[in-house]
Parts: sequence; C-alpha cells; structure tokens
Amino acid sequence: MKTIFKNIKQLVQVREETLKPLRGSEMKELPIIDNAWLLVEDGKIADFGKMQDLPSFEGVSEVDASGKFLLPGWIDSHTHLVYAGNREQEFIDRINGLTYEEIAEKGGGIVNSAIKLQETSEEELYLQSARRLEEVMKMGTTAIEIKSGYGLTTAAELKMLRVIKKLKENYKLPVKATFLGAHAIPPEYKNDKDGYLDLLVNEMIPKVAEEGLAEYVDIFCEKGYFSVEDTHRVLEAGQKYGLRPKIHVNQFNAISGIKAAVAHNALSVDHLEVMEPDDLDALEDSGTMPVALPSCSLFLGIPYSPARQILDAGLPLALATDYNPGSTPNGNMNLVISLACIKMKMNPEEAINAATINAAYAMDILDTHGSITKGKAANLILTEEIPSYGFMPYSFGANHIHSVYINGKNV
Repeated sequence: MKTIFKNIKQLVQVREETLKPLRGSEMKELPIIDNAWLLVEDGKIADFGKMQDLPSFEGVSEVDASGKFLLPGWIDSHTHLVYAGNREQEFIDRINGLTYEEIAEKGGGIVNSAIKLQETSEEELYLQSARRLEEVMKMGTTAIEIKSGYGLTTAAELKMLRVIKKLKENYKLPVKATFLGAHAIPPEYKNDKDGYLDLLVNEMIPKVAEEGLAEYVDIFCEKGYFSVEDTHRVLEAGQKYGLRPKIHVNQFNAISGIKAAVAHNALSVDHLEVMEPDDLDALEDSGTMPVALPSCSLFLGIPYSPARQILDAGLPLALATDYNPGSTPNGNMNLVISLACIKMKMNPEEAINAATINAAYAMDILDTHGSITKGKAANLILTEEIPSYGFMPYSFGANHIHSVYINGKNV
C-alpha cells in the first residue's frame, strides 16, 4: 500500500543519512523542505521532495497536509511504563513537605510500587500498561524503551519483562526492554544489600537472558541506593549475558557513576540533574548518550539537567519522559520538549533533534528511525495547522497533533 502526503507546509528533520548522533552546535541544525510531499510505501519512507517537483503516482491514497507540518514521531528512550496502580498519596505527601528520600524511608517510593506489582496478576498488569502505551502513542510517541524494576523479586521482575515482551508483540512500534532489578533494595534485604546483589547477579540476570526478555541492563547509581562499586558489578554481570548498560545516574548527587557507565560502554546515562566537570570530561570521547528527563524535574521540584552546559561542551543530548508512577506520572513527550525549551534553555531545533535523532541513538534504532530519510520506518507526526514547528514547545501543555502514523498507518 502507498500513501502520499501532499502540500506539507514543512517537512521537518530531512536527512540523507543519519550514521551518528548530533553533538553540540550540530543540534541547532534542523533541515526542512517547504511546501513538500512525502511518499510512504510498505510502511517505509519511499521518497519526498518539493510539491513543484511532484511526480505522478497511481494507486496511491492521499493525505492533504495543507498548513501542517510532518516530522518524525517522538522516541521515548527512558520509561517505566509497566507498573501497577499509582502513588498519588506520595504526591500529596510531597506537597505537605516530605522529600523523595523521606518518602522512600517510610516505605513509599519504589518499594511501594513493588508491593502493588507483586500483588497484581500478569494479565491485569498487561491491561494497565497497554492503556498507557496507547495513550502515549496518541501523543506522538512512536518508539519506546520500558524498564522493569518494580518487581524486586525474581518472579515479579520476570513478570514485568514478560508484559513488556507482550506489548512488543502486540503493538507495531519499536519497544525495547531494560532489566532494572537494581532499582531499589527490597525491605527483606534492608540490612543485606550484598545478598540482594547476589540474587540479582546469580539468579535474575541469567533467567532474564535465558528467556530473552531484555536488551539492556540498568541500575540506580545514587546515594542511598546503589554505589559505584555495585554499578560495576551489575553492569559486568549484565554484559556477560549480552545486556548493554543504560543507567540512572546523577539524579541527586554526582558520585562518579557516569565514569563507571562510560567504562562499560553504556548506551546512555539518564537523569543528569547534577553534573560536574569530571562528568562532562568522561562523556567527551565516548559513545554514551546523555539523556535528560525534564518532566521528572518538574514533578519533583528538583534542578533540571544543565543542557546548555552539556551542549556547550560539544556533547550530544537526548530527551525522554521517565514515565513512572512516583516521579513522572506523565508520558507526554510534547510536554518534555516544551520543558526543555522553557526550563533547560534549549531552542526548538535542539529539542526536536534530542527527541528524534538522538533519542533514536539512545534506543539503538538510529538506522531505522528518528529522521525523514529514505528507507526508514514511516513513524510520523502530522501536526494541526500551526504557524511554525516552534509553536509546539511554545504552546506548552497542548499537543497540536492532528494524527500519528506508525509504519505508515494512522494510529
């Protein structure tokens, strides 16, 4: 089946090839074609150009994109979309003055989600998660990474990962799975962290690998959670079974976690609300993508990732939602892009690049997604009639999306 988009006001993120992520000043460049057309064939971008050069096509369904922008769909490279229930009481606790750490100390936080998840059937967990996935797809997300980490037992972690696998099988967008057993220390191991790490390394990771349930391994490298030494141990164990690292680091403190991640060739380091000069130096010649999660900063009231500092150092940057029940109960990439512009002082071009090309790199799908390139998947956003692509982050809280396409099909 062929579909042609005609009279596109601007075709955005047009590139002949995308072999590597964008760094530093490169992120200010966003190639466009004015008054354009684009042809989709067999779910892929087949051709495009200016309307004045439009060839004749037969047997093609047409979409009139007059006054609208067509751009690659958003790619969300960091989520915890599979979870049970919610944590709105902790939201109220924070309003009443408790910190994220204080809530965790009294049994809330990740451990609270783990208890709910352990009590929820796999079928119900799938239904809750599928609803969330469909919701974010309608808001423009056309590829997504999902982490485990709310199980904290072997059975519950595997249950989460099986749900992610089922989402991957039942929905047509790219879904990547990350094993995050080292998300928190379960109550039964409160005084025996090494014992929990033994379980994680010797039982959980081998079973995850045996069932082929994850592409990546993750750990929350942070004071009060897991140390740099713990991080080395978990990442080495994951890599032994072919799981590439994508790690939580520098959310509240800089404890040399980024250096450890780079030493293990991590695909990404995510959060980065606190950055030191040594962290920037560690990333300089690496293949590791820094990923900022601004809606987490909004919800928790913590600092935003220093995007200008990262970009001015000549580094790349990606954006993601961190969609989860405790610190970011929102999977709207449009809001993330607005926050990047408003709070992190990124310009719209940088933010769009961070949510498409660089986010595709952070999911290891850059060769097939993230730009308007011939042969790539036709995962696309068609906007409403708006004055410019900069209007999308400017008009924060509104999506301005007319329709979303995955493999050329309207979702």
